[in-house]
Amino acid sequence: MPSTLLDSAVFRDIFTTPAMREVFSDENRVQKYLDFEKGLAVAQARLKIIPQEACDEIVQHCDVKEYDMAKLKEATERIGYPVLPVVQQLVKLCKGTLGEWSHWGATTQDITDSACVLVLREALDIVEKEIDGICDALAVLCKKYRDTPMAGRSNLQQAVPLTFGYKMASILAGFERHRERLKQLRPRLEVVEFGGAAGNLSSLGKDGLKCQAELAKELKLGQPVATWHTVRDTIAEVGCFLGLVTGSCGKIAFDVKLMMQTEVEELYEPFHEGRGSSSTMPQKRNPISSVYITAQTAIVKQMVAALLESMVADHERSTGPWEIDWITLPEIFMLTAGALAQTKFVVTGLQVNEKKMRENIDITKGLVMSEAVMMGLGPTLGRNKAHDLVYDVCRLVVKTGRPLLDLLCEDKEISKHATRAELEKMLDPSNYLGVAGEMVDRVLASRKK
Repeated sequence: MPSTLLDSAVFRDIFTTPAMREVFSDENRVQKYLDFEKGLAVAQARLKIIPQEACDEIVQHCDVKEYDMAKLKEATERIGYPVLPVVQQLVKLCKGTLGEWSHWGATTQDITDSACVLVLREALDIVEKEIDGICDALAVLCKKYRDTPMAGRSNLQQAVPLTFGYKMASILAGFERHRERLKQLRPRLEVVEFGGAAGNLSSLGKDGLKCQAELAKELKLGQPVATWHTVRDTIAEVGCFLGLVTGSCGKIAFDVKLMMQTEVEELYEPFHEGRGSSSTMPQKRNPISSVYITAQTAIVKQMVAALLESMVADHERSTGPWEIDWITLPEIFMLTAGALAQTKFVVTGLQVNEKKMRENIDITKGLVMSEAVMMGLGPTLGRNKAHDLVYDVCRLVVKTGRPLLDLLCEDKEISKHATRAELEKMLDPSNYLGVAGEMVDRVLASRKK
């Protein structure tokens, strides 16, 4: 009976995805064990380490469909590891004693780690596809809203105007860096593990490295410069990478939640009938995907911290830290897949209220443009004096509720140096967007490179 949200019949496709769940299924993991055994037999037959007849027989029986998962469960609970029970079933499936040539010179961790890498390679394909989709959707938002003014916010207060396209471009730039990180880390991660009992391949003598190279070739993995049984930096790196990716998803979710507030109403998650409804308040349209993303991101962060513990491993084969990978990697990847899917859903169908963005700039009666006025007056008054004068007028705006423009015009010192028309120009948000548009263009241009 399902007992977690990741396998719950109700919640599983909210918190993760069917594709990622399949990658981390028992059947796929066992198939990767068998892919290793098949690759090892082929490599060793090519090097004449085992008979070709044995290789042919072993290869015929490296299909998970031939294996009894109930027996595998029982034997794993008894032995403590699943690899030996898989090898035992493989030996029995082969004719005569030919199966005895399977697993030649290998150890349990060789198969487990190599299978893990093969699984992670498939999982990263899914992650990469989702990141690509998010980047494409963000690029559309950048282009469409390149010049749409909105209030930039600092410490939750209105700061200066910027554009919604710029806001999306800064996030897109981060996701483009994730794409680059993924490209860089994959060659470090996607390497075979084959070292034998203590990592030095003593069971194969002078043929050890040649066999390792041929096995890597069969599995389409890289060959390590040294065995990595208890040197787990590449496994930890992929976890940290997913912590960064989900952190970026969490940033989007946080901003969307804030911008959906009743008092703000600048953005809304994609709408369909009943989504975000309250059981008691008919008017409510709550954030949904953003809420899930926040939870997923938080748990991934904690899981990554646990995964880092697996780096502190004893000697050449560890006593416990290794198993941390087994627990955390599936959870990290599945929650990441869910967060990415929810994020792609949000940014692909995001509802943008340009009118409200413009109206919100005006709610401070011009205060959001105070820096622009200070900078406009600075060349004639001096920056510090202009700052102090504008500061005093801003306090009057807060006290009286009158527009900043009127009070600026009434100030005797300021009115000596700027006409009403000049002050109006300074207070126009469209005149104080800096290089927001150019930055959007730079981010979009960098994607083409």
